[in-house]
Amino acid sequence: MVSFFHFDRMTIVHPDSGDWNSYFQRFMEGKMSFGSWYDHVNGWWEKKQMYSKIHYMFYEDLIEVNQLCSFLGLSPSLEEKERVAIGSKFDNMKQNNMTNYSTVHTMNQKVSPFMRKGIVGDWKTHFTVSQNEEFDKDYKQKMTNPTLKFRTEV
Repeated sequence: MVSFFHFDRMTIVHPDSGDWNSYFQRFMEGKMSFGSWYDHVNGWWEKKQMYSKIHYMFYEDLIEVNQLCSFLGLSPSLEEKERVAIGSKFDNMKQNNMTNYSTVHTMNQKVSPFMRKGIVGDWKTHFTVSQNEEFDKDYKQKMTNPTLKFRTEV
């Protein structure tokens, strides 16, 4: 939700994101530009189960080059894997114009850079205790697939 909040703030073509508290409520109600985040994530997770050509990756999975190589049927050398691992480190992606969206004019990098922090668990600096409790309850109700698990650490 925090990443989505900052993305919406910097994306010129999206409606004004408003302040964090109002954004939190809209997110929880699924009143986002493209609908409910829960529906989006659950829907693609279900499609992944039906179609073997869909590979579902989380941000935290970027460091696991072997998993992606296996899915793609590739057997790169150790040197190639190291290059991919280095290129997918957050700080390197943040400096790379091919990944940081600095050339996309519909994104105002002065409001918030596309590659903002890259810190797992940064949500704790945005959520109040009551928001965290409300989100946890809502998440448990809407994310019921036992095979879909988000990582909270790398």
